[in-house]
Amino acid sequence: MLEIALILLGLVCLGLVGTCVWLIMQQRHLASLQAERDAARDLRIKELGKRLDIYLAGSVRMGEELHELRQVVAPLPDKLSQIEQRDPSSLSFTQAARLVGLGASVDDLTQSCGLSKAEAELISKLNQPKNR
Repeated sequence: MLEIALILLGLVCLGLVGTCVWLIMQQRHLASLQAERDAARDLRIKELGKRLDIYLAGSVRMGEELHELRQVVAPLPDKLSQIEQRDPSSLSFTQAARLVGLGASVDDLTQSCGLSKAEAELISKLNQPKNR
């Protein structure tokens, strides 16, 4: 009877050793899969970081260009007022802008407001409705 118990105990121990070996192999396999996933994730994060840097650089450049445009455009209302005040006998640029809003052409502006063709084209382009 003791011999049978020892044999059974030996078989149980062998089964436990086999199970432990199998579990260790499974753990190593899962660890290698996780390492592959981690490497793919790290690569994706690196790629996204590069794209983000490119977008940020573009945004900074756009911001700088907008700042430069603001500096160019800021004095225009004062200059327009000065131009309007130079020749009070002619129709004002504000009135010409209103005519453009009503659909007046460049030729209409040159004839009715006494503007040069370049001035009329400028007023027309500045006051055309925005198509969005």
